Amino acid sequence: MKDTLKHRGMRNKLARIVAAKGIKDKQVLQAIKTVPRHLFLDSGFEDHAYQDKAFPIGASQTISQPYTVAFQTELLQVKPNASILEIGTGSGYQTAILLELKAKVYTIERQQELFKKTKLLLGKLGYRPKKVVFGDGYKGLPEIAPFDGIIVTAGAPNVPKALLSQLKVGGRLVIPVGTDEQIMTLFIRKSEKEFEKQELGLFRFVPMLEDKN
Repeated sequence: MKDTLKHRGMRNKLARIVAAKGIKDKQVLQAIKTVPRHLFLDSGFEDHAYQDKAFPIGASQTISQPYTVAFQTELLQVKPNASILEIGTGSGYQTAILLELKAKVYTIERQQELFKKTKLLLGKLGYRPKKVVFGDGYKGLPEIAPFDGIIVTAGAPNVPKALLSQLKVGGRLVIPVGTDEQIMTLFIRKSEKEFEKQELGLFRFVPMLEDKN
């Protein structure tokens, strides 16, 4: 599949839809206009790629709705060269959005099938995360922490303490918390021991799975 003028037109339209729903960050909207979402979906879904909807990507996972991707990304307040940990690489679409914002991205995926496929795809499309890791997102990446931002792209039944501990002071964790449906939650680390918490509406994600071994 190629990225054509038609696709770019569809992305511009998608960015307008996302902006109309309340996304204001110009860099985030520009990233939505830039990343070829159709290349992160199976070719059979090409016609649906620029609708503001989630779609299945295999291994019981989905590519998030573009509005949700933009909403979470805007909450992170990504600065160039910020170190960002993504929990749940999935299709790689969110990874690509973060890379368009010039972040240094470390991303973890626990589904081996997706890990292999997406790592290959990101490289093919010219997206270069600092690290793509096959592992348990609940543990984060303590060897690389602390991070300026952490984004979780699956519904967590609770907030993993390991992720909070891996934030820099001033860092932001964006995580959907809940089981059947989730409350989008933002934690800002104010000091070594103090966090500010904001709850920002209901969303629906696939569950964040923990490695019990």
